[in-house]
Amino acid sequence: MDCVFCRIIAGELPARKVYEDQGFVAFHDIRPRAPIHVLVVPKEHVAKLSDYPDDEVGERKLGALFRTANRVARLLGLEGYKVQVHVGEKGGQEVFHVHVHVMGG
Repeated sequence: MDCVFCRIIAGELPARKVYEDQGFVAFHDIRPRAPIHVLVVPKEHVAKLSDYPDDEVGERKLGALFRTANRVARLLGLEGYKVQVHVGEKGGQEVFHVHVHVMGG
């Protein structure tokens, strides 16, 4: 697969990881837009946030994604932070693997 995030998850590419569990990995963005800028990425490859199904499964997966983003922000000691998601090319998405930007500091 040619997905850079899948390659990071597989350990084929280096990343400065700050968190990892069974379903997610979080690592520093290589082009930070804030003093702290971390990406929270599900290990399951889904291209866009809008590709999650509009049902209980999608709801559970999206809830887990944002719960993990919140957990990562706490681990980083962020009292205030911004969570940002780009959806699709017209939404500014550059890497087509769902990811959440957690920015603060």
